[in-house]
Amino acid sequence: MNKALNEFTGTLRRAVDDYDMIQAGDKVAVGVSGGKDSMLLLAALNHLKSFYPRPFELEAITIELGFEGMDFSPVAELCRRLGVPYTRLKTDIKEIVFDVRKEDNPCSLCAKMRRGALNDAIKAQGISKLALGHHFDDAVETFMMSLLFEGRLSCFRPVTYMDRSGVTQIRPLVYAGEQKISRLAEELNLPIVENSCPQDKASKRHEIKTLLGTLSGSYPDMKSKIFGAMQRLPLPGWQPKENWRLSK
Repeated sequence: MNKALNEFTGTLRRAVDDYDMIQAGDKVAVGVSGGKDSMLLLAALNHLKSFYPRPFELEAITIELGFEGMDFSPVAELCRRLGVPYTRLKTDIKEIVFDVRKEDNPCSLCAKMRRGALNDAIKAQGISKLALGHHFDDAVETFMMSLLFEGRLSCFRPVTYMDRSGVTQIRPLVYAGEQKISRLAEELNLPIVENSCPQDKASKRHEIKTLLGTLSGSYPDMKSKIFGAMQRLPLPGWQPKENWRLSK
């Protein structure tokens, strides 16, 4: 087993333990977009499953949005090698968002429809937990987006119970930084499906990512301090069970 994957899985396990994400007997589905985050999440959760004291089942689900040029067959091959059941669900989300509705802010509607399709799919398969690939940098960026664009102190939660669907969303990568994820995904040669969405680099999130990158040049530990403040406030759902530890 790759030493770096072992260490990374340790980081993931701390988040799982700190926020009590997985219980014995859970059926956990990884929402696989084909990007580096969800692919590494899948690999690390599969490794965690081999030794975690709370036995759980693992599956992978992809919601295909309808963009041309996105080939998920390498993802299917990886799941076959890992022994992880894989479901691909084709949708018309791209057509609805871009061609029918012609949204000025397509990312919001697309994300909402994608989450709804994911929740419906896993509920139909009797799965109660949905693991999403949001990481440390995503959390800090979301917090800053809420602050700067909405004037609120808010962020997604590490664990979120969805009343309507009965599905619990978990985010085991919240202690893992984007750079570490990128390096390890490349080292493991994980198959990556390039996002062909025209809005991929034109979103408000990308603006905030660029801003934080610029500020981090002068304040290298800025993101860690923001993340720590989110836990110490704490934001709803962000206080760990025990003393939190962070690995970037």
